[in-house]
Amino acid sequence: MDARTLSPQLPQWLLPWYEQNKRDLPWRRDREPYHIWVSEIMLQQTRVEAVKGYYTRFLAALPDIPALAACDDDALHKLWEGLGYYSRVRNLKKAAQQIVSAYGGVFPRDYGSVRGLPGIGPYTAGAICSIAFDLPTPAVDGNVLRVVARLWDDGTPIDTPEMKQAVTQALEAVYPAQAGLFTQALMELGATVCGPNRTPDCPRCPCAAHCLGYAHGTAAALPAKLPKREKRQEEKTVFILQCDGCFALRRRPPKGLLAGLWEFPNVPGTLTPEAAIGLLGDWNLRPSELEKSITRKHIFTHIVWEMRGIYAQVREKTPEFTWMTPGEIDTQAALPTAFRLFWEETEHV
Repeated sequence: MDARTLSPQLPQWLLPWYEQNKRDLPWRRDREPYHIWVSEIMLQQTRVEAVKGYYTRFLAALPDIPALAACDDDALHKLWEGLGYYSRVRNLKKAAQQIVSAYGGVFPRDYGSVRGLPGIGPYTAGAICSIAFDLPTPAVDGNVLRVVARLWDDGTPIDTPEMKQAVTQALEAVYPAQAGLFTQALMELGATVCGPNRTPDCPRCPCAAHCLGYAHGTAAALPAKLPKREKRQEEKTVFILQCDGCFALRRRPPKGLLAGLWEFPNVPGTLTPEAAIGLLGDWNLRPSELEKSITRKHIFTHIVWEMRGIYAQVREKTPEFTWMTPGEIDTQAALPTAFRLFWEETEHV
């Protein structure tokens, strides 16, 4: 294999291996583009095991594209609750609405139209078009980049446009007629054998005899990545306020982090109990009791929230907040994981 090219025999090495070793995953049981699309969006930044249950529940509630396009935002967020990165599901709905208006509710079959849908980048478009329609459109994600970097023994950081373009072009030259199976075989190899954050299981790899990283003893050190930016730290005080069996919630702003989702009232900084009581007074809430205070941390892509949660009973409900029962919160309000950390510590559980 020359540098930056792939052997035309790569599909012959991979496809028999995939047929014998592939995992039984619910989104692999048919080639319905809507199903593949939903699974690919869910799998972004999320582990396979975590996605399985969400995928099944989502399709049970929203079995087709028109159902997704018409879904109420709160119900949609509730179906997504716990998966995080909520812009993904908002773009799913926007794209579904576009498919209904522009394509009569039928998922488009060409790469350009798929790529033009909200929330669908080159990787997702490549995955859908190859798996659903057998188009020779590479789906180049971290798994595939890692596999090829080791095949090439290439220390170019995989999170650079140069490396992504080189891998995409090399794959385009060897895509077989069974495009969908080839795409899934590459994904499977990267997820199970040539995996991240560990020594690759080279003896089990169908490409080992043709891998320069294996031959040179460098596979475990690859791939290279650009240095990560340090995450910004933010402190917050979160109030879990209860009155007559109801809890205070408010809606987050329509744009920005966790846009439009529900949250417990919170303020920047870490307040002492005395300062917290003073703030509750400013909110026209009269606390009858401060029950407890706990600390939690939640890590986003670029931000870390260091949070103190203050639990308090208050004497009356004020209109500044929406007051919900535990049943309403559990069935209707999509609480991001950062705030669910505190909800799970309430006595309703």
